Amino acid sequence: MASDISTYPPAPRGDDADVLHGITVPDPYRTLEDEADPATQAWSKAQAVLLDEHRARWGQRERFHARLGELLRSGSVGSPVWRGERRFHTRRAPDQEHAVLLATGADGAERVLVDPVALDPTGATTLDAWQPSKEGDLLAYQVSEGGTEESVLRVLDVVTGEVVDGPIDRARYSPVAWLPGGTAFYYVRRLPAGSVPPDEDQFHRRVYLHRLGTDPADDVEVFGAGKHKTNYYGVSVSRDGRWLVISAAQGTAPRNDVWIADLAADGADPAAPLLRPVIVGADAKTGLHVGRDGRLYVFTDLDAPRGRLAVTDPTTPEPEHWRDLLPEDPEAVLEDFALLDGPELDRPVLLAARTRHAVSEVTAHDLGTGQALHTLELPGIGSVGGISERPEGGHEAWFGYTDHTVAVRVLHYDARNRAVTTWADAPGKIDVRAITSKQVTYRSKDGTEVRMVIVSPSDAHTGPRPTVLYGYGGFNIALTPAYSASILAWVEAGGVWAVANLRGGSEEGEQWHRAGMRANKQNVFDDFTAAAEYLVAQGWTTPEQLGISGGSNGGLLVGAALTQRPELFRAVVCSAPLLDMVRYEKFGLGATWNDEYGTAADPEELRWLLGYSPYHHVHDGTVYPSVLFTVFDGDSRVDTLHARKMAAALQAATAGDPAERPILLRAEGNVGHGARAVSRTVDLSADQLSFLAAQLGMEAG
Repeated sequence: MASDISTYPPAPRGDDADVLHGITVPDPYRTLEDEADPATQAWSKAQAVLLDEHRARWGQRERFHARLGELLRSGSVGSPVWRGERRFHTRRAPDQEHAVLLATGADGAERVLVDPVALDPTGATTLDAWQPSKEGDLLAYQVSEGGTEESVLRVLDVVTGEVVDGPIDRARYSPVAWLPGGTAFYYVRRLPAGSVPPDEDQFHRRVYLHRLGTDPADDVEVFGAGKHKTNYYGVSVSRDGRWLVISAAQGTAPRNDVWIADLAADGADPAAPLLRPVIVGADAKTGLHVGRDGRLYVFTDLDAPRGRLAVTDPTTPEPEHWRDLLPEDPEAVLEDFALLDGPELDRPVLLAARTRHAVSEVTAHDLGTGQALHTLELPGIGSVGGISERPEGGHEAWFGYTDHTVAVRVLHYDARNRAVTTWADAPGKIDVRAITSKQVTYRSKDGTEVRMVIVSPSDAHTGPRPTVLYGYGGFNIALTPAYSASILAWVEAGGVWAVANLRGGSEEGEQWHRAGMRANKQNVFDDFTAAAEYLVAQGWTTPEQLGISGGSNGGLLVGAALTQRPELFRAVVCSAPLLDMVRYEKFGLGATWNDEYGTAADPEELRWLLGYSPYHHVHDGTVYPSVLFTVFDGDSRVDTLHARKMAAALQAATAGDPAERPILLRAEGNVGHGARAVSRTVDLSADQLSFLAAQLGMEAG
């Protein structure tokens, strides 16, 4: 079956429209919402043929495919989680499709506990989460099969490797909080589909207590009845088993409620804990941790948008009793902390990880007073994550580190002598060619200063080059320096890659996030187009050599950019995007995001959404950039309908030559929104980079 690349397959077009608050909102491609509709299936097949025809013209695909494979052979390694002398961590060898979970005993013998490829040789099964029991002899782990992103929870015996409990389904996004002794744990599970309204089976979570060896159907519901259907719950139990902490957040709202229960109180029942409110109804996020010293550590952005760490007694957990241990830093965002209080230390130490303008730093403090002691020396300008310590106390901490040229490695800190050393490198050896990374500051439309990192060949500033601008700008997520095979492959080929730290992210704290959400969402798009204008004005690129890329919320970002400023970009990679912002709440997990974007059910908020919704701002006769949409049929977060409808709208409207500025749709099966096998990552990235290279005029090197 051949296609004509000078024309587009006809899309099923109708007269569908919604009348919302007196506003008529046309939706001509609503038929494409239904993936099972024969018209949709025929159109999708024709789009796949069209993509193949264009892919055959991307002259650099094989070169990118080969280099991406080499760069991803760095493998990966995760920070260790300790239980006594046994440690757990993940590692992916250069020839493995997925990372495996390992356990290492006191004798140094290493065993594979969970290998996704051993469970499913096709590579479509992913390891989602894992949590050892407090004694380290049992492991709760969650896997999703076939790219479904539907976690199933099981428990295995660490010594024998035998599965001793489970499966428990409907456990997506579930924490696991073990009670001492390993006989029971708290976890989070959705209600069965038949017990909730139609189309709401992705919601309605509850906290349960599960006793090993019993039927999950008999698990006791501990918390969540009567709460909002989109709530996500956190649950943890202190190391000594005394304190239970439960948190609740409505969807992805930047606030949560927190309760604590004393499981050691007279008459306390783990199945019916007496939960005491700590902070309920406040417009803030708060996390609680009971230390080995018996103090309650409160990690919060209440009255501190960049975060602070306070302490109190667990018996008086309310905010009026909090005392700041680490006050808010006016320029750095608190990300993580660890407690080092072994008897071998002269004084207990508190480690704090912050990001200062999206670059990580780690500092040591006196645990009693918070007094600063010293700053840890890191390998470069990069990102730190996942600080771990020995749960029984000690002088050591472990944390991940990465930057634009260093694959994630695990560093070790010894509080006795302040030494930072490498505990484990990524297992593969790679040769990364010389590149330059610099952070710049530019002004957005309203004068706000925004930072951006530009990664380029060492000799880059000798004239404009093919450039990719990447952004996200939402959900309080920061874009920090990290090893990326796609970035390296592009820059090594002679291009420039820029990452903008837009409002809506967490790079400058919660106020920065809120400056890019709800009624302020246009700020994110303005920050992004200002970044593009900066790159052109400074001579890095030209509009004909400039591409933009983003996924998920970043797909919305580039969708808005291409419709608001089509003349500024030559090519767009738009992955797993949100694009119909009037109907986004009706599909996938969209209903959990209305605190970030707003809801069409509210007249004022509908106006926000219609103000930028990319699907509703496609205009006939406009010369649009070339676009490659990439979607995944196992994506249960962002429905693939967004890309189908937008692709059809752009194909019908654009005045650009379909052969030279194509609008393309790449649909991939048996994979979800996030985790995927390495070979699938290589295939996807090779398509994206070679599409960009063809559109931006990158010559074969």
